Amino acid sequence: MSARFLVALLLVLGCLGLASAATPECSRTYTLALHDHGLLYSADTDSGIDKDVAAELIRRSACKVTVSLMPRSRIWQLIESGALDFSLSGISNAERDKFAGFAWYFSNKYYLLVRNDAAVQDLAGFERNEKLQLGVIRSFRYSESANRFVDQLQQSNRLSQAGGLAPLYETLMQGRVQGMIIEPFDFPALEEKNIRAMSKILEFNDPAVPHGLIMSKRAVSAQQQERWRSLIDSMRADGTMRRIFEKYFKPELAAALVSF
Repeated sequence: MSARFLVALLLVLGCLGLASAATPECSRTYTLALHDHGLLYSADTDSGIDKDVAAELIRRSACKVTVSLMPRSRIWQLIESGALDFSLSGISNAERDKFAGFAWYFSNKYYLLVRNDAAVQDLAGFERNEKLQLGVIRSFRYSESANRFVDQLQQSNRLSQAGGLAPLYETLMQGRVQGMIIEPFDFPALEEKNIRAMSKILEFNDPAVPHGLIMSKRAVSAQQQERWRSLIDSMRADGTMRRIFEKYFKPELAAALVSF
């Protein structure tokens, strides 16, 4: 064996070793929970962006992952306790950062959907009218201004909480709440349920908020979190993430959501 061949072989083996080291450890079965929320995941069709992202993560990691469906509030509880390894499309805040790590894969803004008969033209008008109720999904957080808006209404007992998006739409259509916070993943449902005709959309003046893979710090070590984060980064870098979003959005919006 020539010296040149030996050096080349060692380089190849070294690269393979580095590649192997970057792959998540698959010594146990992981758990991942989806939540029912518009185009992110629909239990009715068993399809959505997050399901596609989960499938690609499982394929790339070659790990066994048990995927289930849970309410968002339950997901956060289990992530904090370490009884659940992963979820998707989560946003961070100071409290969540104590028990969860994140791997960002898209970013979006939030909007206030208001019934036309509420007769408000802006966010301040909604806040001023003490008769108006806001519907929210339990345990959801949003952008800075949206969070402040929600918290102020909560102090005045003007919040109605639901376990998911579908019951929230129903309360809005029935007039039991006059507004709810939405994001681009909810837009198709507005047409399907004939909500757009009886409502208007107001924008919060906030920058887009990063969303990502949620990793339980109790269940997934810091080193393993970095390996899962690398998988997400590779999906963004090679265009896979954009292609997933293009299944559900027009190319221009898909590009805007995954480019941040």
